[in-house]
Order: sequence, then C-alpha cells, then structure tokens
Amino acid sequence: MPRSQIYHEKQTRQLCALHALNNLFQGAESFSKAELDDICSNLSPDTWVNPHRSVLGLGNYDINVIMTALALRNYQAVWFDKRKDPDCIDMDAIVGFILNIPSDYRFGVVTLPLRRRHWIAVRRIGTVYYNLDSKLRQPELVGNESDLVRFLREQLSQPEQQRELFLVVNQASNGNETTSQSWLKESHTKHKDDTAR
Repeated sequence: MPRSQIYHEKQTRQLCALHALNNLFQGAESFSKAELDDICSNLSPDTWVNPHRSVLGLGNYDINVIMTALALRNYQAVWFDKRKDPDCIDMDAIVGFILNIPSDYRFGVVTLPLRRRHWIAVRRIGTVYYNLDSKLRQPELVGNESDLVRFLREQLSQPEQQRELFLVVNQASNGNETTSQSWLKESHTKHKDDTAR
C-alpha cells in the first residue's frame, strides 16, 4: 500500500495518545479528544486535578486512559515484559503495538531541558510493518517481521531511557483474561509449560 493511503494523524498539542490509538486502528474505530476526556473524568470523577491527563486538559493521557479506550472497542493492552525477546510474540495474534518512549519538550524551535513521555503506534499494513509515530512527517516503513523484531529490540534495549511496550490484542481472541498469553508463539508456550513441570 502506498504511504499516501495510510491513515496517519500528526502531532497536535499533547494528544499523542489519541493519535497513537487512531493511527493504530487506521481511523476505522477512531477516538476523539472528548471521548478520552470523558474517560479521564470517569476514572477519577471526584478530583479537582485529573491525574490521567495534563493539568491544562491539553492531552498527555496516561496508560489507564489508553487501556480503558481500548476496552470500549473490545481490545486490550497487554504490557510486554522487556526481559523477554520480542521474537516470542505471535504477530498474527495481535492488532499492533503501542510504545511509550521519552521525548524532548519543544517550544517552537527551542528544545527545553525537560523530558516527557510520548505514545506511538506500530502495526502491520498489508504485508509490512510501519512506525506510525505522530511526530513523523509520514509513516516510516519498519519492514517485515524480522525487521519489526529488530526494531522492537532496539527500542526496548535503550539503557538510559525507560521505554514500555504494550501489545494490543482483541479481547474476544484473548478470552478476556488479562493474564492470558495467547500472543506468545506456541513454541514459547510449550517451553514455559515444560519449565513449570
């Protein structure tokens, strides 16, 4: 598929979580800022300052908002243990990935000495994977499954920068169990079962 036909929301304000969700689903099950703000209010209804978004209400949503938004569409975000190798992931069992990475704080063209968190989506479109980071000018080709595993390893192996990876799975295929590891390759599941005996 030509990159020009790939749905790709670009960064506005602090709405990277919103963009990551919409880029992940390619606009088909789009979310709105109002919907994510409602989720924040429902998560912490009696607080004056909502802990799940920025104080000014410009975005900067946390993982609780992303997980709740996904659940509303019958999906689930599964935290990936970085001690595992990404090669253990059954790529056919997941919708895509959401990465949380550190990001420089920019004010215009000036980079401030502050760090904040940034959400990005990665998913397969057609037969190849794309980095759909809203800060990119256009989707960035990652490549085939081997290229994706290498990309994820690089992202998760940055020692000085804390990065988190979440696998997005369909709740129906995941049995609605948070502890289910249906996204593991069968060979890894068997090895785990053998080790447990």
